[in-house]
Amino acid sequence: MNFPVYIGVGAFKLHPHLFFEAIAYSVALRLSLRNFRRHGVSPPHRSSIVVGGLAGALIGAKVLVMLQHIDIFWQHREQFFWLLLQGKTIVGALLGAVIGVEITKKILGIKQSTGDAFVYPLILGTAIGRLGCFLTGLSDRTYGIATDLPWGVDFGDGLLRHPTQLYEIAFLLILMIFLRVRSSKTWQHQARYPIQSGDLFKFYLISYLSFRFLIDFIKPDFHPVLGLTAIQIACLLALVYYRNSLPKLLSFSVKNSL
Repeated sequence: MNFPVYIGVGAFKLHPHLFFEAIAYSVALRLSLRNFRRHGVSPPHRSSIVVGGLAGALIGAKVLVMLQHIDIFWQHREQFFWLLLQGKTIVGALLGAVIGVEITKKILGIKQSTGDAFVYPLILGTAIGRLGCFLTGLSDRTYGIATDLPWGVDFGDGLLRHPTQLYEIAFLLILMIFLRVRSSKTWQHQARYPIQSGDLFKFYLISYLSFRFLIDFIKPDFHPVLGLTAIQIACLLALVYYRNSLPKLLSFSVKNSL
C-alpha cells in the first residue's frame, strides 16, 4: 500500500483526509440534530448549541495543534504554519466543543444536559475521520513509533510503525458497543447504578481522554513537560476537572450480580 491512498476512479481522485473528514462531519452533524429532537431541545436552541459547539471545536482544535507541534516552530517555521493551517486535533476539538456548548447554554439559560445527544455522533465521526488519517500516511502525523509487531505499517519512511489510528478506531467501536449494551433496558434493570441524563457523555469523555492519554505514549510527538505531550496534558486537565464524577461512573459497568 502506498500512502496517501487517494479515493476515486481514474483521473478523479480525492485526498483521503478530505474525503473521510467530510463524511465524518456530515454523519456527526446529522446524527446530532436527530438526537436533539429526541432529547426535546427546541429547534432555535438546537441550532445555537450546534453552532456553539462547532465554533468551540474549531478554536480548540487549532490551539491544541499549535501547542502539540510548537517544537517545529523553532526548526521549520514554514512547515509549522502550514501544519497550523491544515492540522487539527480531536482532543482539542472535543474539549473546545464542550466549552463552546456550555457557554452557549449559559447564554441561552438552558440547564438540561445535552451531552448524551453527541455521544454516538462523536464516536462514529471520530472513527470515520481516523480512517482518513490512516490512509493519509506520514503527512497526517498521527502514526505511532517504530515497532517489531507483525501488524506494524510502513507509512512511507521505511519503518514499521504502530497504526495508532486503527487502534483508536477499534477502541471507539468497542466503546460504542459497550455503551449500547449498557443503555439497554435489560442491563438498566439489573444495574446497580441506573444511567441518568448526562452520564453517557461523561463516561464517553472520560474513557476517550484516558485512552488518548495512554496511546500518545507510543506516538513520536514533542514531550515538553514530564515526558508528556500537549494533548496528554489537556487530557489530564480535563480528567481532573471531571474527577468528582469518577467514583460515580466507576459503577457504570457493574451489575448487582457482581
